[in-house]
Amino acid sequence: MLTEHFSYNEMTRSTWAETHRVDNTPDALQLSALTNLCCVLLEPLRRQFGPIHINSGFRSEAVNTGVHGVGGSKHLTGEAVDIRIADVETGRAYYRFILQHIDFDQLLFEHRRDGAMWLHCSVLLDPRENRHQAFPNYRAAY
Repeated sequence: MLTEHFSYNEMTRSTWAETHRVDNTPDALQLSALTNLCCVLLEPLRRQFGPIHINSGFRSEAVNTGVHGVGGSKHLTGEAVDIRIADVETGRAYYRFILQHIDFDQLLFEHRRDGAMWLHCSVLLDPRENRHQAFPNYRAAY
């Protein structure tokens, strides 16, 4: 377990990596960033709302390329997570909570044409570098 409620497997799991037999193992610094992400963002969110579900946490270079992630993604450093949301109301509640209570780098309420939606949030290992960028209606490129 990285923290009380979030496991290493949950934060590194990738269906794409499993299907394509690609290694998705973080190094020590990436693992430290993942643990920080869980402590600073995910644990407070879980305390407020109960269990939350992770779509994507850490991504190796190969996995990020395979899933068409953006270059320079904070998923590569273990500093970003995509949180599954069941509906707009829940997503908006998570978004407001993070905006008001978490020291974050980037917060995107993302959606695609097909109706899929999720929250992308990054928390940098060095909190002095957090940019506090928030986008309440961000259209995903894919």
